[in-house]
Amino acid sequence: MAPGKGLLKGLQRGPLKGPLKNPDFRRLWTAGFVSETGDWIFMIAMPVFVYRLTGSVSATATNFILELLPGLLLSPVAGVLADRWDRRRLMIGVSLVQVLVLLPLLAVDGPGDLYLVNIVTCAQAALATVFQPAKYALLPSLVAPADVAAANGLASLGGNLARLLGASCGGFVLAGLGLPGVLVIDAASFLLAVALLARPFRVPRPAAARERVWRAWVAGLREIRDRRGLRLMVLPVGLIGLAQGLFAVLFVVFVTERLGGGEGETGLLRGVQAIGGMAGGAVIGVLARRTDPGRLLGRALLVFSAMTALTWNSAYLTTAIWFQAALFAVLGAPGIGVFAGRMAIVQLHTSDATRGRVLASFQSVFDGFTALGMALAGSLAGLLGLPLALDVQAALLGVAGLLALWHFRPTRVAGVAGVAGDVSPPSPDGGPEGCVAGAGGRSHDADRVA
Repeated sequence: MAPGKGLLKGLQRGPLKGPLKNPDFRRLWTAGFVSETGDWIFMIAMPVFVYRLTGSVSATATNFILELLPGLLLSPVAGVLADRWDRRRLMIGVSLVQVLVLLPLLAVDGPGDLYLVNIVTCAQAALATVFQPAKYALLPSLVAPADVAAANGLASLGGNLARLLGASCGGFVLAGLGLPGVLVIDAASFLLAVALLARPFRVPRPAAARERVWRAWVAGLREIRDRRGLRLMVLPVGLIGLAQGLFAVLFVVFVTERLGGGEGETGLLRGVQAIGGMAGGAVIGVLARRTDPGRLLGRALLVFSAMTALTWNSAYLTTAIWFQAALFAVLGAPGIGVFAGRMAIVQLHTSDATRGRVLASFQSVFDGFTALGMALAGSLAGLLGLPLALDVQAALLGVAGLLALWHFRPTRVAGVAGVAGDVSPPSPDGGPEGCVAGAGGRSHDADRVA
């Protein structure tokens, strides 16, 4: 039995609650999991392959950068595509192209072929950038509005599981089977995702965007400007991205200077966060059904901030790697709550016709502020010293949490419970109050399929 089908059957065993009751969501979840597992195997294996091929640190660093660059540059275009075309078919098309793009790597025979490796790496990252907005724009149409935050938590759980499995296997696959083995497994993951997505979902077709790409992108920005719930999310998302950028750089300095670790300890402490992320995904799947996304985001950010500050300052007590590994593993759990709440708020406050563009625009905000945080990290540590710079990073998460709790606090609107971030009435199918009507729930029109 194929691994993905076995996983899908495993999800069907036992009493299922929330999003997992929906077979369409289970298929989307499994397709995303197997595709992302292949992505992680490829992303981990290729820099190692480049270093073995060239022996050059700068060439390896360039390959890493090429994996990250498309996400920042292509997110707006990816969002437009997710709104313009059928999202399921778009994910199928992307997966098939990803298989074809791998083929030039079979011709790599020495350092002179490094350009082929870099071109394929960049192309794979660009295609993955298109896949993700389509998946998350489709997700709210498959589940009830009350299940959107839980569905995002489960999707993030799948992403962490794919990261743990794919990142752990990437180097071993390259060592044991060589580059051809990596390519075969990566291609198989994409083809399995295609098989899982082959049967249509029973959701309305998104309204096709006919305007030029840049006009369609501007229309998504206009929706963020015009919808108060979206407008209020821009600053918290920017602060979260800024904190993430500071973390990416300061974390390495923390491990090397404060803990006295090296490459192995750095990899260990980053990897164990996926373990906490998986546990957090399971917990968030339950908690998200008991609270609205705004409070979920705010509370998760405050917990994340406090635990991050505790982790940074625990080095005053002990620098034992086992203790730090335990703290970093726990850090992964509130991170899932932050992701699930952030995604649910944006998804539920956005119309289906522009959801892909809006999600991609928020991803651009996040990526842009992450890049800014990376650029400022060295100067901040030099100005304030590493301990205080780390505390600033944790404090940014706390400020974002307080903003989320304030912006999306419960209010009373026209005699019914609402949310300060919006003033729309509750949706008739029992969705969360304060969300844009029609933005979330699964259509009951069984005659229309995507």
